[in-house]
This record gives sequence, structure tokens and C-alpha cells, in this order.
Amino acid sequence: QVQLVESGGGLVQAGGSLSLSCAASGSTFSFNQMGWARQGPGKERELAAIMTSDGTQVYADSVKGRLALFRDSANNTVYLRMDSLKPKDTGVYYCKAIIRGTLHWGQGTQVTVSS
Repeated sequence: QVQLVESGGGLVQAGGSLSLSCAASGSTFSFNQMGWARQGPGKERELAAIMTSDGTQVYADSVKGRLALFRDSANNTVYLRMDSLKPKDTGVYYCKAIIRGTLHWGQGTQVTVSS
């Protein structure tokens, strides 16, 4: 059974940086897509950044230039580097992955950006 194991997150001041990681365990297959969605307080979950198996990256307009994805293909792990964080980036960040056509979600990790 595939599990997405997230780490990182926490509290940071505006302008600071954080990194998140997501490792897909329980699968010997590489991902089709892997990345992060986020849900701010009182908001709907939205895509933040996603990477496809061929390396194509897609970012929400609100995070372009500030968030960057990196991958460790050998370990089915994707990292999200977040710079120049803003209070509006506050929320729960969920790792998502499509592996062999099946969508998987992580449990979520809290990111709080103080002003």
C-alpha cells in the first residue's frame, strides 16, 4: 500500500524560508505526478506545485518564483523549497501523488507564516 510520508513545515516569519519533503513508500513504481496542494484557513484546497514524471513543473501563479520543486527519483521523494514566504502562504500543505494512475494524499503538514 502506497503511503506518502511528509516532513517539514512549521512556523516562520514573513520573508523566511521552509522546506517540505514527501516520500512515497510502499511502491516500487515511479510517480506519474507528485507535488503539493495547500489549504488556507477558510479556503478550498488548491494546487501549489506539481511535477510530472518527465520533469515538467507547474506552479500556481501565486507562488511562481518563490516555490521550487526538486526530486530524488531513486527514492520516490519530492522536495518543496519555499522562499520569501508571506502570511497568505499559511495553511496545511498536502503532498499528492499519482502512481500507476491512482491518486494518493499525504496527511498534511502545517505551515504558518507570521507577519
